[in-house]
Amino acid sequence: MKNLFISLILFVSSPTTAQQILPEVERARVIDEILADRFDNLLPTLMDISDIDMWIVISREYNEDPVLRTMLPSTWLNARRRTILLFYRNKANNTIEKLAVARYNVGDNIESAWDKEKEPNQWKRLIQLIEERNPKKIGLNFSEDHNIADGLDKTDFDAFIRNLPKKHLKKVVSAEQLAVRWIETRTAREMVIYNQLVDITHDIIAEAFSEKVITPGVTNTAEVEWWMRQKVTDLGLETWFHPTVDVQRTSEDLVSHMYSFSGRPDDMVIFPGDLLHCDFGITYLRLNTDCQELAYVLKRQEKEAPKYLVDGLKDGNRVQDFLTTNMIQGKTGNEILAKALSDAKTAGLRPSIYTHPLGLYGHSAGTTIGMWDSQGGVMKDDGENYPLNPNTVYAIELNTTITVPEWKRDIRIMLEEAGFYGENGFRYVNGRQTELLLIPRVKAHQGN
Repeated sequence: MKNLFISLILFVSSPTTAQQILPEVERARVIDEILADRFDNLLPTLMDISDIDMWIVISREYNEDPVLRTMLPSTWLNARRRTILLFYRNKANNTIEKLAVARYNVGDNIESAWDKEKEPNQWKRLIQLIEERNPKKIGLNFSEDHNIADGLDKTDFDAFIRNLPKKHLKKVVSAEQLAVRWIETRTAREMVIYNQLVDITHDIIAEAFSEKVITPGVTNTAEVEWWMRQKVTDLGLETWFHPTVDVQRTSEDLVSHMYSFSGRPDDMVIFPGDLLHCDFGITYLRLNTDCQELAYVLKRQEKEAPKYLVDGLKDGNRVQDFLTTNMIQGKTGNEILAKALSDAKTAGLRPSIYTHPLGLYGHSAGTTIGMWDSQGGVMKDDGENYPLNPNTVYAIELNTTITVPEWKRDIRIMLEEAGFYGENGFRYVNGRQTELLLIPRVKAHQGN
């Protein structure tokens, strides 16, 4: 009853979004419940798939392994001193042990297995636990191909190897597949939350790209960016990158793709006839969004966007379709990229695809489907050979270049939406943009 009372009284709500945002105490409860489910039901399966029966994750305070950060309870914002987690999977008995070589339990999920008064040396206690279980493989987080799976620092690696008995050295393997699968795989409950998170993201963009925020001839792009950032803060949420807003208009030439990320003016005044583009993402309940949408600023007497921009957005949606229909389980990102680009070009489009995993991190772990500066495929250290797996989320990020005769120039239709790949194929987490946002919104009586 107490939790229900807190939920009813302390929810943070906003006219921006129909979704209710939990207060901190309720967020902590949800995070810990999800974490327990992931440890008890997801991790054993992932360890079996990865053929690793012991996974050891080692971190020191303020130098956390990216994987360990996702395993900490809601009330732990960092590791403490040196935190060592040991997961042991006994497939024959269908059990999993979750132990911490630490002075105290790591939340409710991971039990302390170190009494410093009995064994003062942390490394020796770790070795005792390994000896008692005698695993077939010992997975450590080192990887050439996946940065998120490469979180074990050299000092701790050297200490581990120095203390490990020689008979176990040959058992040490990279846990990269297990680490990536842990990071990339979403549970059913997480996907329910993800839908709400993307809805909040869309609602904030819709308000930012409206007459509530933008007054043509007065408001500049930097002001819209900071409005979005402040809105997120006011809602009690976080952004994982600073929002960007940029303009394409008839009087400007098409510049390099780098323009959207660096070197563009940050205070362009917005005028009627501008095509606006934003890149925006938020963090909530340890999940992240990444979204790009487009808006058109109506000229006087206009009631809708010009047909060439409406058609341009449709072309962007077509590129999305060519990509998502080629997302097939087991295919690598490079294979998906090559087929999607080929299909789109055959259809007469000028596509560029740079889709990345999304989830516990904004630029998360998994297969990479192109980069904006690597349209021929990514190299080995960017996850070249990693396959598309089910129950994973991606930022469907891409653009297509179109020619606008009325502007006497080319422009890019840049889009990004969260998409889920599951057992039944691909779907968008919470829809995608198929119509341009209009500034101001057209009202029924307008122009009469």
